[in-house]
Amino acid sequence: MKTTHYSIAILLLGLLLGAAPRARAQTQRTDIRGFVDALAYYQDGKVSFGLGEQDLFITSVITERLSFLGETVFKFSPDSPTDFNISVERIILKYNYAGNHSVLLGKHHTPINYWNDTYHHGRVFFPTIERPLLFAQGIIPLHTTGVSLQGQNLGALRFGYDAMVGNGIGSGDVVDNNPVKSLTLAVHVKPTDGMRLGASYYHDAISKGSTAHNHGGGLTPVALTRVNQDILTGSIAYNDSVFSKKFELLAETSMVNNRSDSLGTQRAMATYVYAGLRLTDKIIPYVRVDDIRFTENREVYFMDNKTQSFVGGLRYEMSYLAVLKLEYQRTKSHMYPTADKVTFQIAVGF
Repeated sequence: MKTTHYSIAILLLGLLLGAAPRARAQTQRTDIRGFVDALAYYQDGKVSFGLGEQDLFITSVITERLSFLGETVFKFSPDSPTDFNISVERIILKYNYAGNHSVLLGKHHTPINYWNDTYHHGRVFFPTIERPLLFAQGIIPLHTTGVSLQGQNLGALRFGYDAMVGNGIGSGDVVDNNPVKSLTLAVHVKPTDGMRLGASYYHDAISKGSTAHNHGGGLTPVALTRVNQDILTGSIAYNDSVFSKKFELLAETSMVNNRSDSLGTQRAMATYVYAGLRLTDKIIPYVRVDDIRFTENREVYFMDNKTQSFVGGLRYEMSYLAVLKLEYQRTKSHMYPTADKVTFQIAVGF
């Protein structure tokens, strides 16, 4: 009889010990998603085919309050037609310490405006084929490695905020090149469904000789002297459903002040406006206008390349994770000849 009791006790203990790892495993949920795009474009009298970015997007709920986000991009190198680069775009640990308030640690998309804060690298979600020019030409610091406090959907206006300190523009992901930290303060409200109004402030001190590792493309700026940089940004995003049609509007303006002891203050203004109209559930024609200009003839940090661009396109949403886009873009700048380009893109998520 005692042997039977011991056997039952051992069996129950084994079941409990076996259930514990399963219970712990159920608290962690990991999702792995992928995004990729391919394109064909006509420019300078020839048709070319190409691949965009392959984005590996990982999210994991580790505990009820702790979560992880990782985003890694694989893309072909512009310097070689056969080599590709691997770029870790985001690594974020997020701890929800109270209500809708969280603290985040890692490499972030700098929450400086709507586009950079909303869209990751999956082109299937972009309203246009590529980002607006203020990102491509390096006006906006795309990434910041640091710590931030964040709040979302607070009160009747669904108020949100981000307060971040981190490594500066000329620094890398694991070390800052000077004692001064970059500072980002951003707020937004959602007064009605489909509308978001936002504003942000960014400050950094760029050391002499620093290169802008986290700028978006083109020639990499190098600071010839210490530069204090302030960026003010305002944005509006709006979707309106009327008679089964949906109007899309997205507009942002960033004003950048670069100050140095030798050259004083120079100012750059970068703006884009996007508008689209959903004619059917799947078909959306759209336009986007970009404008980048500098108020002084000699820029202390950016290239003094005033640029304007017009984009007109048609987006066909086969499904939520499969989108076709056909787009014409004309770009005029002071430093390069006027460029015309027609691009067809297919972007998918899987």
